[in-house]
Amino acid sequence: MTATTSPEPIVPAVGHEPANSGARPRDLALRRVLIVARSDIRQLLEDRGFWIPMVILGAIFFLVIPTILLFTITEIGDVTVVNQMSQTLKVLPKEAQAQVRGTSPEGRTSYALAVFLLAPVAVVVPLTISTAIGASTIVGERERGTGEFLAHSPAHVHEIYLGKLIASLLPGYLTTLVGFGTYSLIVNLFVGPEVGGWFFPTRQWWVLMLWVVPPFLALTLSIVLRLSAKVKSSAAAQQAAGLVTLPMIGIAYSQSTGALFGASASGFWIGLVAWLLASLGLTRGMRAVSRSRLLGVDDQV
Repeated sequence: MTATTSPEPIVPAVGHEPANSGARPRDLALRRVLIVARSDIRQLLEDRGFWIPMVILGAIFFLVIPTILLFTITEIGDVTVVNQMSQTLKVLPKEAQAQVRGTSPEGRTSYALAVFLLAPVAVVVPLTISTAIGASTIVGERERGTGEFLAHSPAHVHEIYLGKLIASLLPGYLTTLVGFGTYSLIVNLFVGPEVGGWFFPTRQWWVLMLWVVPPFLALTLSIVLRLSAKVKSSAAAQQAAGLVTLPMIGIAYSQSTGALFGASASGFWIGLVAWLLASLGLTRGMRAVSRSRLLGVDDQV
């Protein structure tokens, strides 16, 4: 009786994905996703040229500028300047004007400045930091010669993509949360006494930070990572990311400001639409990453 031998498993050729690689892998593992993300974040933390400018950027937007402006209005209190700024509150929507607190020109001006006019910092900082990381996260692997290790690793390309996404998103968003806490303290210290006590963050700001900003950040990164997988150099990725980021900052700026100015439910609906668009963008972005592109042997790279 002759024993039969089972056929050897077919191993895909280097630089090529299995035929069904476009589908979601059944063994998609969070552990491998986190390994990829942790490796990238560790490299960023070891690079002082990355995190020192990141800290400086966050400090300028969340600490230096708000402190100077609010201190000037509430403590120095040039009557002519404050009265002129107080008059500009009339250009705000009626819903926003109704929310402004304070009985003195200094109080009303500082409240409007803190709650409404400085809102864009919550959008600019995470988009700037995260897109700078995401632009070179994939093409940078090819340039450093480490793309081969990822291409031959057990991680599926979808796991690699998600790990890169997390490593790009977390630094920007965590910097924003820390900066937001600092900004809240400054606002309450300077403006609180003028309006009857600590009041910040307002409900609209909580919605903005926890519901509106994250999907805009994820949507922008889904586009940036897709570009990073397709371009030939980090310089080209940075240029392309800049072209994408500027319009996204403008859109997120306008939507975030509208969420603060408008009715209380507007922020929820803006965030919901942003989450749906982000989910679509991330799904499509996964298709841009392949082992061949990590190796740099794809004809389209």
